[in-house]
This record gives sequence, structure tokens and C-alpha cells, in this order.
Amino acid sequence: MFGGNKRPPIEKIETIIGPNTTFNGYLKCDGSVRIDGVCEGGRIETVGNIIVSESAMVAADLVARNVSVSGAVSGRIYASGRLEILSTGRVWGDVEVGSFLLDEEGYFRGQMIMKEEPPKPPQLARNERFSAEDFPLER
Repeated sequence: MFGGNKRPPIEKIETIIGPNTTFNGYLKCDGSVRIDGVCEGGRIETVGNIIVSESAMVAADLVARNVSVSGAVSGRIYASGRLEILSTGRVWGDVEVGSFLLDEEGYFRGQMIMKEEPPKPPQLARNERFSAEDFPLER
């Protein structure tokens, strides 16, 4: 009746917690979320992305496809895709991610679990050694 089956594109920012806003509680949505203000507790969950701007202060758990942090976050982060902590970003807490980027000036303190493990290299026999002939150079 109201088009409840239509989901917004996950890249589109549907929810903004503005710079003069303080939020405490549980927020669940389908679109992406931008946080410019303060989140004092609870959980923010979306199938889209979460953007924590440079002015934001978050003390909550974040669950999203991708999370980008330019501000401060204290809490658990679950990013099925990518977590990026940019140069002004600071994160204190455990994270579970598909991939991770930490800019040179960014800060991360916590434990990280990467969900998808790349294939392991083949194991060598105990006495097997590599030699230069194993890696011929093209000339």
C-alpha cells in the first residue's frame, strides 16, 4: 500500500544525525547513515554504509556494509565490506571487517578480525629450500 517493499539504494544517505544532535538508542535502517553529531550509546545498524564525519563523536556499536571514520568512535564495529579510518579518524574498540584501511595519521586501538581469509601459500616440505633457479628472471 505504501510501497514498503522498495528499498533505497544503499549508497544513498537516508539518515543524518546532524552536528547539533545527540542520539542514544537503537537505529536500524536500509539506507546509509551519516553521523555529524554525538551518539552516546546504543547501536546503529544498516545494510548500507555509515559515515562518521570529522566533527562526530560516537560511543556506540556500528553495523554496516562499509564504515568510514573521520571522527571519533568508541565501540564495536562490524563492517561486512570495508572499514576505513581516515587521517582524522580515531577508533577505540574491537572490529570485525571484510577489509581494512588505516590512513597514515589515523588511529586504531583494539582487536581486529578479518572475515575472509585469503588462500594460504602452499606448504614446503621441512627440508625443501628455494633457489634462484626457482624464480627465473625474464631478460
